Amino acid sequence: MTSADVVLDYYLWKKKIKNPKIYIKKKLIKLNKLKLFKKKSKNYTIFLTNNSKMRELNKKFRNKNKTTDVLSFPFHNKTNYNKNIYLGDIAISYEIINKRSKNSNFFIEFDKMWIHGYLHLLGHNHKKEKNFIKMKKLENLILNYFYK
Repeated sequence: MTSADVVLDYYLWKKKIKNPKIYIKKKLIKLNKLKLFKKKSKNYTIFLTNNSKMRELNKKFRNKNKTTDVLSFPFHNKTNYNKNIYLGDIAISYEIINKRSKNSNFFIEFDKMWIHGYLHLLGHNHKKEKNFIKMKKLENLILNYFYK
């Protein structure tokens, strides 16, 4: 079973999602029903923050002095392979999600970002066109499953 710890770093998140921990828990219960994600127990952290912190993290870890919507920090530890696996951390910017939601829906935009980050933690990337297509299909599969 996959689980996530949610760390709230920016107060405005609670204006949109009353209890982010419960929201993510409900989504993961549904996600765990998908055959694709039933394998081993996995855990990760979602860090809900703002543009300022995202810029700082992006600069520190990717040497890019700009804000971004989502960052993933995979933690690869092969030693506990049969136990609960810690995948890593995902950081998400409130302002970017909120801005995108003006033309969409805050929850859908948020789900897109944490799913994208989660797939990165699982080892997916979008450096090549074929990998981008594969990752996008997985993202859409999950989103369609959530919102059907």
